[in-house]
Amino acid sequence: MRILLIEDDPMVGRSLSQALADAGMSVDWVADGRSGEEALLAGGHAVALLDLGLPGSDGIRVLENVRRLGISTPIVVITARDDLDTRVKGLDSGGDDFVVKPFEVPEILARIRAVLRRHAGHATSRIGTSEIVLDLASHELSYRGQTEMLPAREFALMRALAERPGTILSRSQIEDRVYGWGQEVESNAVDVLIHYIRRRFGKDIIRNVRGAGWLVMKS
Repeated sequence: MRILLIEDDPMVGRSLSQALADAGMSVDWVADGRSGEEALLAGGHAVALLDLGLPGSDGIRVLENVRRLGISTPIVVITARDDLDTRVKGLDSGGDDFVVKPFEVPEILARIRAVLRRHAGHATSRIGTSEIVLDLASHELSYRGQTEMLPAREFALMRALAERPGTILSRSQIEDRVYGWGQEVESNAVDVLIHYIRRRFGKDIIRNVRGAGWLVMKS
């Protein structure tokens, strides 16, 4: 899952990027409002985390501009401003949730899961099919009676497939979900991740469509 982080504080940006990566997410970090707005308009992110006190264009203006242009990416506002007027303005301008700094990493992860559930229409943090169940909170994958916790990139790959069962995802689509901007991606990286998952759960968990990509079956 690719996350867009729009945050100008280097310390917060580095620590939050690392925490999100440790949780199996691919993070694209920009440090000013204009770059954040351009990234949101370009698309490709599951969620954006948006600071309000940004150089170039403040967070409220970014929210108003992208919502006016029809961008529906879920946006969690993260800011040190904790007054009621700011919270109301942030939500009314298009924010999906609001987190006040300082916050703990488990809380921001839970907020991300919550806005994703609302955006996708899920009531719980589990997705998948009758045979494949992926727990977004614990990173556990269950398949035909076997349950294991997945490492970060294997989890990201399975999430991409389990969110759209029956849909073929190409190599480039999977790479976009697993890796962030500027990360070196080996030509066989997706194949290696799929090999690791199949080695534990069996080859049928992920199906290959020659020349097109991979999918998990609907049932």
